[in-house]
Amino acid sequence: MKVIDASVGFKALVTEADSAKAIQLVEDYRNGVAELIAPDFYPVEVTHSLTRAERQGRITPVEGAKLLTTLLQDLPRLLPSLALLPKAYALSSQVRIGVYDCLYVALAEQHG
Repeated sequence: MKVIDASVGFKALVTEADSAKAIQLVEDYRNGVAELIAPDFYPVEVTHSLTRAERQGRITPVEGAKLLTTLLQDLPRLLPSLALLPKAYALSSQVRIGVYDCLYVALAEQHG
């Protein structure tokens, strides 16, 4: 079981550095080789990245809509994030990084 971060999910859709690794992870998930989980806000965060890529001219609106469809077809198992907030807050305060990132870490810790 692996926790997939939105940045990895985005790299599986839009070519960037390390996209090949992200694509392989998603392919392994599709083929039943890997189990992927993510916080319930994962699709929103990836979609935000798609719209940002569109505004930057990296993808067209039509491409973005197709990529969103792909994202929704390949979603990992989404788990509630609300219960993770206390742990994520503590991690964020301790290591001084964003709560969103710490929610992924808290989920990973919760599921070993």
